[in-house]
Amino acid sequence: MKDGKAVNGGVTDEKGKIILQNVAPDEYKLSIGFMGYKTKSVTIKTTPEKPDYNVGSIILSATANTLSEVNIVGQKAVVENKIDRLVYNAEADATNAGGDATDVMRKVPMLSVDINGNVQLRGSSVRVLINGKPSGTMANSVADALKMLPADQIKSVEVITNPSAKYDAEGSGGIINIITKKSNAEGVSGSVNATTGTRQNAGAFNLTAKTGRFSVNTALGTQLAYPQESRVVFYNEITKNNVTTGVLQDGTSDWTREAYNGSLGLDYDFNAYNNISTNAKYTRFYNGGPGKSGIFINNVQTGKVISSTDMSNGNLDWNMDYKLTTKKQGEEFSISGQLTTGKNTNEFVNDQRTVADLPVKYDASNNVGENREYTAQTDYVYPFSKTVTFEAGGKAIFRNIQSKYDAGLNQDFDYDQNVGAVYSTIAFNLTKKIQFKGGLRAEYTAINFSNNKNDYFNLFPSAILSQTIKGKTTLKLAYNRRMQRPSLAYLNPFLNKSNISFDFQGNPDLAPELSDNMEFGYSTYIKGSIINASIFYRNTKNIIEAINKNDPSSGKILSTFENVGTTQSFGFNLFTSYNPLPKWTLMSNIALNTYEVKSRPDIKGMNEGTFLNYNFFMRSANTFKGGWSLEFFGVVNSPRYTYQSKTEPMFFYGSAVKKDIFKKQGTIGLNVLNPFKRDLHIETVTRGDDNYQTQNIYYPLRSFGLNFSYKFGKLKFTEKKKIKNDDIKQDQNQQGGQMGGVQQ
Repeated sequence: MKDGKAVNGGVTDEKGKIILQNVAPDEYKLSIGFMGYKTKSVTIKTTPEKPDYNVGSIILSATANTLSEVNIVGQKAVVENKIDRLVYNAEADATNAGGDATDVMRKVPMLSVDINGNVQLRGSSVRVLINGKPSGTMANSVADALKMLPADQIKSVEVITNPSAKYDAEGSGGIINIITKKSNAEGVSGSVNATTGTRQNAGAFNLTAKTGRFSVNTALGTQLAYPQESRVVFYNEITKNNVTTGVLQDGTSDWTREAYNGSLGLDYDFNAYNNISTNAKYTRFYNGGPGKSGIFINNVQTGKVISSTDMSNGNLDWNMDYKLTTKKQGEEFSISGQLTTGKNTNEFVNDQRTVADLPVKYDASNNVGENREYTAQTDYVYPFSKTVTFEAGGKAIFRNIQSKYDAGLNQDFDYDQNVGAVYSTIAFNLTKKIQFKGGLRAEYTAINFSNNKNDYFNLFPSAILSQTIKGKTTLKLAYNRRMQRPSLAYLNPFLNKSNISFDFQGNPDLAPELSDNMEFGYSTYIKGSIINASIFYRNTKNIIEAINKNDPSSGKILSTFENVGTTQSFGFNLFTSYNPLPKWTLMSNIALNTYEVKSRPDIKGMNEGTFLNYNFFMRSANTFKGGWSLEFFGVVNSPRYTYQSKTEPMFFYGSAVKKDIFKKQGTIGLNVLNPFKRDLHIETVTRGDDNYQTQNIYYPLRSFGLNFSYKFGKLKFTEKKKIKNDDIKQDQNQQGGQMGGVQQ
């Protein structure tokens, strides 16, 4: 003990041995106690040069009194409200075992997840981080990346609707930060997860080993989806010189989805103040297969198309981090570097034939896209006092995107985007119950492609006021400015003719979206029940949307992207969690927001006015004796609007039953999704200037699956020094039993 306050502690192993790590060098009184024995104290002293101290063997004497067994049980809140974020503690929700990250995200307040696993926050795009860092895999496909992350590996999910200036300004809706589990336990531990079913199979393996100041973790995973017949119907109508031509393409495809990933992480504490860590992760996805369709022009079949599509992408993320802490609690300096590299391939073949099977036209193309990104970042945190904290830092990002095509197409694309940023924030208490956190971030972006330059400078202010009322109720008022830069899929100017009814092309001249966001939030806890509500306003300039226009050179519809104008949106979120019985939880997540766009005069659309988007998520979860749990959920999505299109509403539902096995070290379960209907019908209607398009997808959603998960390992628990950045630092795991305990 130091100054009468405990600063570290833990429990011994079965042999009475214990190691306390990351104790700041100083003089301490070490207290050792065990049930039925007298507590003994010894004085020890360590220095920064010699932080290790072996106290040797300590003998305790028995007491005359004998105590009966005492069980202490602690339960972490499922949802926590912090000044700048809402935290969903996935590890506190027993029903997550055996699923993947998509299942977890559906339970997170304010998020909406569609059938493919795409995530939105308040109806807008969002930046997804893993342990506070961007990921090339997430940037390429959030939906695929989430399916590759087992739910058992997720500690918590942070929903940051008002990111401080410390974070990149990317993501107009905000930031989702997924915190994975790490252990401060000595020894070897790991987990195995496996899923098999009618739609997909998946497997994951995770291993962590720690000895002294060195730890290593590795993970492997795979996902294999069976090819199932999907029906897709396109109808395209163009009016030219008062003559309307309609082309109907009605076909099916049998596509396969495959994914693989592997990661390796190393972490070493030089002493109590210096830490270095590195992590590398590689992920590869494949998607494609054969297809066939009939072609009808003005309701008369004129031919057919036999097609084949192969798409793949591989991503590597490598991080290196150095962290320095001091004797002053909360002071921290860090330097980080990251390399992200990816390679995408897209190949297609269209063999167009007559009804009599005579060849008409044969199209084939091969596209290879490469992305390379270098990032350097430094941050400094200084606490002036227990209630005043200052942060400052800088960041540089160097991106290069290249897209190459078959020889002779002359549509290669080379795009450079470099970003430099500096920021500072300050947090302090205005009163005992009112907290303030504010900051300013400055970003300069330099873009160069095809001898074109597009440089811009932006300031991103943020401010949050939070007031606590009676300890359990919080009011929050916040403002921030955010940005959404277009990715390669939006920028690539290659003219893709893989569909005979319409062409697709990116737009390298797109400007970034700029959003101003305001929010008022309310959260409270009432006898174990949670209510979190907020209203918000968002104004977005240069909103990027897909549009259709006529292409005179081909006579077909050209689908591309444009900065269509300015949108404003008012919205409301309500998250509630209620326990009618101690082991029965009812949860609902309701999100509503308006859509209204003030468009450019040269772009015509079908949705002028104000429209309402909404999303409902409802869940019931029960736990029973014997380790059983039962869960039901349903999702309702309203129509979704853009300036030129409308996607009809959809509804899907599912359930899962799970059983703890192997003394709660493992789980086995069954899950089902949309059991009473094979296909989910998704219809999108788009109307532009003298063109009309409908897309009807009959997606094979119904599935049945079997899940298995198992945790293994024998651990010796220690306490690691806590630092202020708790968004990437993991809390201590706790273990009880007949063991001794020490404090200092």
